[in-house]
Amino acid sequence: MQPSQVAALAARIRENVSRVVVGREDMLTLMLAAVVAGGHVLLEDVPGTGKTVTARSLARSVDGAFSRIQFTPDLLPSDITGSRVYHPDQGEFRFHKGPVFANILLADEINRATPRTQSALLECMEEGQVTDGGVAYALPAPFLVIATQNPIEIQGTFPLPEAQLDRFLMKLTPGYPDEAEALALLDRFIADAPLEKLGPVCGCDELLEARSALPACEAAPDIRRYIAAVCARTREDERAQLGVSPRGMLALLRACQALALIDGRGYVIPDDVQRLAVPVLAHRVIAKGFAGRGDVSRQIVLDAVAALPAPTETR
Repeated sequence: MQPSQVAALAARIRENVSRVVVGREDMLTLMLAAVVAGGHVLLEDVPGTGKTVTARSLARSVDGAFSRIQFTPDLLPSDITGSRVYHPDQGEFRFHKGPVFANILLADEINRATPRTQSALLECMEEGQVTDGGVAYALPAPFLVIATQNPIEIQGTFPLPEAQLDRFLMKLTPGYPDEAEALALLDRFIADAPLEKLGPVCGCDELLEARSALPACEAAPDIRRYIAAVCARTREDERAQLGVSPRGMLALLRACQALALIDGRGYVIPDDVQRLAVPVLAHRVIAKGFAGRGDVSRQIVLDAVAALPAPTETR
């Protein structure tokens, strides 16, 4: 698939989602970049800001299998991945697939589940499979996890460990609408339910074709050095206990390639790196003595980008 075709596909999905979601064009573009890059998305914000609605709107725009899991403290790993059930008529155990076997999985309020249950998603998100009884079961392709969490509630929640956060390509914050968006939201929902009428505008095969174009997207040596320097800078910052890992660096490269394709380009530019640095890197940075303070990690990434000169020529 050519960059212009990827851009047209992204525009079609974005337009469809915009029938429900008001504003947030930039966030939708970044979510689509995650889809093309083959990554997962974590939406973090206070209740009522449209995290679940945004995820469901994106899922409805794709003609694929969709599952939603409401995470709670009593949720078990087998409730996500599935389990073996004994069939007495045949005298054997058979694996019954869980809701994770879908193209798009909405993990609602993921931080309400225990760490044991959260870890059930690690293999799914990284390897695209579920292992049970020594047998690996492949998940459908494409496979995308869109997780939501509330950052202000502490009681009854279990913060995601660093290994889990590192599996998310991006962490995005929807935020509150401005005045114009709020009025448009009221007008749209006053006597209608647009989400219920939303239909698919693309198939899973198209998303896989768009993803196959990723390796051909050019990232010049200067761009690659720029990405590596930004990531190294986060590790050198005295406020950081843990900076961006090589996996995070590779994630930023893939996200930049996907964003370039969505913009109709076959090459990465410095603006792509700067635009994606915080969404891709900030949740991978752990600040010293500031547990739970995402604003410090965000500032470390912003300062790393600001301290380094961007390449002036990329091709």
